[in-house]
Amino acid sequence: MERVEVEALVIGAGPGGYVAGIRLGQLKVKALVVERDARPGGVCLNVGCIPSKALITAAKQYAFMRQASSIGLVADGVRLEMGRLQGWKEEIVGKLTSGVRQLLKANGCDYRTGVATFRSPHEVEVRGAGGELLVAAQHVVIATGSQPISLPHLPVDGVRVLDSTGALALREVPGSLVVIGGGYIGVEIGTLYAKLGARVTIVEATGALLPGVDPDLVGVVARRLRKLGVEVHLGTQAAGLSQQNGHTRVDLAGPGGELSVAADRVLVTVGRRPSAAGLGLERIGLEPDARGFLTVDDRQRTAVAGVYAIGDVARPPLLAHKAFKEGEVVAEVIAGRPAAFDVRAIPAVVYSDPEIATVGLTEADAERAGRTVAVGRFPFVANGRALAALEPEGFVKIVRDADSGELLGYHAVGPDVSDLLAEGTLAIELGALAQDVALTIHAHPTLAEATMEAAKASLGEAIHIQNR
Repeated sequence: MERVEVEALVIGAGPGGYVAGIRLGQLKVKALVVERDARPGGVCLNVGCIPSKALITAAKQYAFMRQASSIGLVADGVRLEMGRLQGWKEEIVGKLTSGVRQLLKANGCDYRTGVATFRSPHEVEVRGAGGELLVAAQHVVIATGSQPISLPHLPVDGVRVLDSTGALALREVPGSLVVIGGGYIGVEIGTLYAKLGARVTIVEATGALLPGVDPDLVGVVARRLRKLGVEVHLGTQAAGLSQQNGHTRVDLAGPGGELSVAADRVLVTVGRRPSAAGLGLERIGLEPDARGFLTVDDRQRTAVAGVYAIGDVARPPLLAHKAFKEGEVVAEVIAGRPAAFDVRAIPAVVYSDPEIATVGLTEADAERAGRTVAVGRFPFVANGRALAALEPEGFVKIVRDADSGELLGYHAVGPDVSDLLAEGTLAIELGALAQDVALTIHAHPTLAEATMEAAKASLGEAIHIQNR
């Protein structure tokens, strides 16, 4: 068995793992990244964030082309070729994954493919197609990500019942798609297939679509789903599959009783759980918590000296950009720098139609925390750029402390709000006042003006809407 000695070993090449490897290389720490799959990038890059956004973008363009006659753009014979669309998506993924490999190499970080298992806190065995490798490392970073939660009565078979990976790889648009789970993944994928022509039904066990998101924002998305013909069942459980006249149906139990819905395909997306099985954690005395996460401190250290955890396996939220940050932090810590995961707020985006972007406290959160709150809203229907882009739905909402003026939360639903979110995140991270945002000149005509106007509205000083 080949033996390799490094200062740091990173297990997993997802968003957290590959960033840790790149940063370790930049800091001149001899490091090795091990990934069980053939391509780096993890779920996000290969079968999650990137491919889903590619398909979402394509679906948006397809829907626009079919309806553009309202503004004088007549496109006859527009058709969808799913094979070519999937090929284009794979090209994007391929470019990015090969780019990650090149960045690791360029920064002096080694990369191997194989399955890693702990022998001891500082020895890890790696089994791959090229044989077995024993890695001796002063520091080991666990970055093994997460995996979809399955339902025993609706097991994923990759044919009729799909997880998000399978749903993003379909070579044809299903006539009917039932989505089990009304969280962000279910809403995103359900929306894109509705635009491509599928009859979509979303089933959510709780009483709200997109649980945990500000209801004001969700309301805008819910209205768009209705316009797309998407049927939504809240407070409803999926009991299983049945066959009627040779067709598959999903049996549901909800507030109105029992019913069944036609389903050429079923997408199960009821959440994700940390993925740490098979690492041999028991050999080093490391045990996940009740939810499966590995407990870490603000320097990403676990209870075992020299062993760290980052990304989805470490703690919620399960977001790639959170993992990016943790990857940088753990590399800095291993290199002996005074680093820590010290952030005031973590932004989140739902790529629904329209998009939802949120960071910091909601109005309800702030009030529960005992803050006296002032809120400012600015609708995109009053924004010239949004009107010119045919996307007037939605708004920006600013939540501030009514006494100090501190900006507590930034929440938006509307066109390209995922890009607007960075300003709100930076303002909260810097401890800015709503007045700071209101006094900053924003270019015209832009969507970003809605942020400035919402800040002004929270102060009763909005220009382009009537102040409340």
